[in-house]
Amino acid sequence: MTQTLSRHDTEDQVLQLYRKHLSKGRATVAELFGSHMEVASEGTRLWTSDGEEFLNCGGYGVFIMGARHPTVMSAVLKQLHSHPVATRILLEPTVAQAADALCSVTPAGMDRVHFALGGAEAVETGLKLARANGYRRLVSFHGGYHGKSLGALSATAKEVYQRPFRPLLPDVAHLPYGDADALRDELAAHPGQTCVIIEPVQGEAGVVIPPAGYLKEVERLCREHDAFLILDEVQTGMGRLGEWWGADLAGVVPDVLLVGKALGGGVMPVAAAVADARTFAPFDRDPYLHTATFSGAPVLMAAVQGAVAVLKEERLPSRALELGARLLPEIDRIARANCGDQVTDVRGQGLLIGVEFADAGLAGEMLIELFNHGVVANHSMGGSNVVRFTPPATLSDADVELLLTSFDRATRDLIGQRARMPEGGN
Repeated sequence: MTQTLSRHDTEDQVLQLYRKHLSKGRATVAELFGSHMEVASEGTRLWTSDGEEFLNCGGYGVFIMGARHPTVMSAVLKQLHSHPVATRILLEPTVAQAADALCSVTPAGMDRVHFALGGAEAVETGLKLARANGYRRLVSFHGGYHGKSLGALSATAKEVYQRPFRPLLPDVAHLPYGDADALRDELAAHPGQTCVIIEPVQGEAGVVIPPAGYLKEVERLCREHDAFLILDEVQTGMGRLGEWWGADLAGVVPDVLLVGKALGGGVMPVAAAVADARTFAPFDRDPYLHTATFSGAPVLMAAVQGAVAVLKEERLPSRALELGARLLPEIDRIARANCGDQVTDVRGQGLLIGVEFADAGLAGEMLIELFNHGVVANHSMGGSNVVRFTPPATLSDADVELLLTSFDRATRDLIGQRARMPEGGN
């Protein structure tokens, strides 16, 4: 599938529009990748305006079932042609059916849903549920990423993102990820007051995996000290880690589970906060306490139903586990063979895989080299020296071979170019 545009009407004009109306910085980043424009996608592939084809291992976790999956597209198109946006006054069936579909795969007892458009909005919903239940303090973790709206940003412990917007929420503590003792001390000092928000694996920090048993201990400490637990699975959920949820892998049930990215099936922007009835009670009592105009829009809810159906029918969480077990050791082998001590770690869970380089410059160059060899990958906003792979669970054997071959060639080219640099060059 390609969609070509006339050359005189593409890159230069679009770059000018970016600079004029969007972001000069984004335009500069695009130029580093040759000013290519993505114009079409299907399955595991995307195409640029000049007809080049790429294996899409990027998208920050959105494309667990690939792009434009026919089941999701069919559901969305049917809804688009009948009733895409509702009045929010009358009963509307698609939002009820989407909530039922989502709750059929969430941890036991988590059967109340508030739908949102993006992950940060779902985080805000979780934080407001904590407040509505009497929890005024907030604990998050260094390296965690929860979004950039003001409440979510208070939990995103990254100085460069927070500094321009302070003061943020009061009474917020940021603790070391993986340190159960630090959390124990914090919760013991403020019993019955604290909301804890945590990711099962820190994606934007560069695929940081906690010690074995850590999340279970976090849950235990929250129950012991009457704390409120939000598990942010916006990136890790919907099969990305090789199970429906990181909560399932860890054997924990939070007070609020946050869902996003893959929830829209790679077609629509959808997120959600899921809770049990007790936690959700304040929103039950007053349906106007927390609302949004496009929350539960029918066209989005059609995508949710399609996405859950595809994940179930095609066993994509299990497929993610199988593919991850195949890819991770090979990516590790290639990285260490070709890059030596320029790669400091390779780690992953399911189809969330990170390659950590000795410095951020190498990681940036690696993204460009991968692109030059036909693969789109992710950078990490909280771990700038980590290249992330978030491929679809629909990869074919040929796709796997392409990814590994391209990674092999890209790493060889990267180190070769570094070796040819004059001493002191960069």
